[in-house]
Amino acid sequence: MNEPIRDRLASVRRRFHRHPEPAWREFLTTATLVDEIRSIGVDELAIGPDAYDPGDRMAIPDGDLDPWIERARDRGADDALLDRMTGGNTGAVAVLDRGEGPAIGLRVDIDGLFIEESTDPDHDPVDEGFRSEIEGTMHACGHDVHMTWGLAVLEAIADSDFAGRLVVFFQPAEETGGGGHPMAESAYADDLDYLLAVHVGLDHPIGEVVAGIEKPLAMAHLDATIEGTSAHAGKAPNEGDNAMQAMGTAIVNAYGISRHAEGMTRVNVGRAEAGTASNVIAERAQMEAEARGETTALMEFMKSRFERTVRGAATMHGCRASVDVVSESPRADSDPELQALVTEVAEGVDGIDTVLPAADFGASEDATFLMKRVQEEGGLATYLIVGTDHPTSHHTPTFDVDERSIRHGVDVLVGAIRDLEQRHPVPQVEDEAAIRSEQD
Repeated sequence: MNEPIRDRLASVRRRFHRHPEPAWREFLTTATLVDEIRSIGVDELAIGPDAYDPGDRMAIPDGDLDPWIERARDRGADDALLDRMTGGNTGAVAVLDRGEGPAIGLRVDIDGLFIEESTDPDHDPVDEGFRSEIEGTMHACGHDVHMTWGLAVLEAIADSDFAGRLVVFFQPAEETGGGGHPMAESAYADDLDYLLAVHVGLDHPIGEVVAGIEKPLAMAHLDATIEGTSAHAGKAPNEGDNAMQAMGTAIVNAYGISRHAEGMTRVNVGRAEAGTASNVIAERAQMEAEARGETTALMEFMKSRFERTVRGAATMHGCRASVDVVSESPRADSDPELQALVTEVAEGVDGIDTVLPAADFGASEDATFLMKRVQEEGGLATYLIVGTDHPTSHHTPTFDVDERSIRHGVDVLVGAIRDLEQRHPVPQVEDEAAIRSEQD
């Protein structure tokens, strides 16, 4: 029997931190989660393709997954478990079914990022010996903390007299927006009365909690390809159709897309590649971009304008273009009823000195798929933030957390679940329909 997770929160988080795996490659991560969940003892555990339909996934990597599988195997992952995750079907769902009571979902994400972690001796993971062991990859967004929360909450509820159904979604591929949709479409999201999603930090300090975010941006990841005609750049440049030139025009024009009067919109080209040599007119160019909007409709506006801009630039230079949607996520706001409940719970948690009922999010999250699924079926959802102090912001090589926030998160989440159990059904506000309509 393992030592209780609640007595080793920091060590559990550090174990995950040492072995970060990016989207749909979370093989060792899933295996580690499964070991811990089995030690806790749950009523149902679904792993990979048993947790969702693989056909519902988005942003599936094109590259070879075998090195990641072998790395997991070398580090002790069970062969039978790895076989179940063939094709990158990672992640898990754990269920406690404890009789009559509310059905409550908790969503935590599990993937790392393609970022090289700092080797600076002043960086705590270096100084204390838990820096990432996988070069070029790190937990730079706190998902190691999120997984620890998921396990610790699952354990605490399993050891309690909780009455109801608790479903914990250990969701892969958040960073690429690829894992929220299959989890939301799965049978495990059926008939949930409440959903809690959670994030650490996000510029909120240690001791602060946001009970529910508002205005997350709907988002689409886009891959654009421009095809031209190659030619000798010195002898016959006029015979070529320059895909690189078309790409440059597309990038400049994309940033000139008109913003929208009805709310925030964003567009960004984050990666671009073209050409083969200095003396060859480039016949192919590729871009990775994203479009965001304050509402799902505004995101669709930016997405369509980006596609039109790329195709227009390609045509201008005698080229052809295609734009593929890699992944996307809708907008979903936290419900005020759960914001009020979480506020009340957090105010009574030791170490929490500031509770904000709501805060604008300003970024994107594919937990919104699960939130909308629950809300559309008559349930309530909130996405809360547990503050932490960190030396640099998220998605940087020196990102880290104040590990006191791990305990804060566990206490807030367990308290909220037990409060929902006792107060079910939580009354809904009279203007619920008006609140929901503003999300679309």
